[in-house]
Amino acid sequence: MSMTQALTRVGEIRTEISALQDPTAARGASSTGTTGTSSGTGAASATDFASVLAAVGAGDAKGSSDLFGSLLSSLTGTSTGTGAGTGASPGSLDLAGLFSSLAAGATSAGSATSAGAAAAATPSAAATNGATSGAAGKAGAILDTAKQYLGVPYVWGGESLAEGGLDCSGLVQLVFGAHGVDLPRVAKDQMRQGTEVASLAQAQPGDLIVQRGGKHIGIYLGDGQMIHAPKPGRTVEITPVTDASVTTIRRVLG
Repeated sequence: MSMTQALTRVGEIRTEISALQDPTAARGASSTGTTGTSSGTGAASATDFASVLAAVGAGDAKGSSDLFGSLLSSLTGTSTGTGAGTGASPGSLDLAGLFSSLAAGATSAGSATSAGAAAAATPSAAATNGATSGAAGKAGAILDTAKQYLGVPYVWGGESLAEGGLDCSGLVQLVFGAHGVDLPRVAKDQMRQGTEVASLAQAQPGDLIVQRGGKHIGIYLGDGQMIHAPKPGRTVEITPVTDASVTTIRRVLG
């Protein structure tokens, strides 16, 4: 059920509830032979209203769960908010609070929709800087994969967990390969891939950090940190990196 359909139905139910709460309307309904009591019909309307709200609440609109949770609480009298503060009995219908909440929620939903459309029409910061959102997304995925190997022992020549551990270039090849980026096996060859980055100030997450003249390599995480397999006796870890320790930085993602 769309928000428009739900609001239309809510309006109809509100009219029915108002008529039931109007003694004149109640007498008119009685004189025309309408079956059932006001309380019984009101309960049915409340149930119908709750069903409408539950149906809309199942949608994807951001923030809808808070709105409809509040409205349903008003219907069932479980709220400790306005109704309780004014002495309303459990199970009573706080119409003023109920429809005020609905109006506020509809406004919020409209604002969220407008904000979403505006965000979609606005270029991302990455796009503005010349990097595609796809590249940024892949870098994030690569870093997430690399972090899964934290604590794995360093094993010289290791390129899979089946060998008991990983060496520095084995970690790099394994992580990038999992995301469709083919790199050579050893650091000396990996350091020739992609394009060179002048310094850490221009480095981006996912760049390759080469040290010790090409004998060691890791993956830049951002904020002056890299993830790497350091040496025998240690495990894959995250450590600080400085320009003074860097031989070259290579960008192999878009």
